[in-house]
Amino acid sequence: MKPICFASIVLVLAGCTTPGVVQLSPDTYLISRTDEAGIFGNASKMKTDAIRDANSFAASQGKIAIPISSTFTPMVEVVAHNLASFDYEFRVVSKDDPEAKRTSLIPSPTLIETKETISSDVHTKNDTVSKPDLYSELTKLDDLRKKGIITNEEFGSEKKKLLAKSHAEPQG
Repeated sequence: MKPICFASIVLVLAGCTTPGVVQLSPDTYLISRTDEAGIFGNASKMKTDAIRDANSFAASQGKIAIPISSTFTPMVEVVAHNLASFDYEFRVVSKDDPEAKRTSLIPSPTLIETKETISSDVHTKNDTVSKPDLYSELTKLDDLRKKGIITNEEFGSEKKKLLAKSHAEPQG
């Protein structure tokens, strides 16, 4: 029983693997961390340690670390050996470099999958909106006149408006 407890404590204390600082270009570097402690790991500590190591690396050169990007991959308990990891990319610049005044971390893209149905009513320029044709409108006016709802004069006036409107509209 004691060897198993001791092994568990060593695993927890070992925590993250630290492959060191990797140079990507003359002033750009990457620090990667993998939390091998599994469910006993501490993602925040892993991230903090990586950023602290980047700052220490830059300070050892008399410069400062400017964050470029970071990527965090959480541990997935379902899949064996898929441990949490953190990649931190940074530039090392002098303290009077203009980039030193503008420090911001570019967030890594996050994929959020949702399942929902979205409906929309989309019309394009060529869609024909159901507008009544001239014949239908004239027929409706004639019905109103025959039923005594409008007078002959009102029918004539409305008919002229419809005819003028139909000649003014562009033909599709």
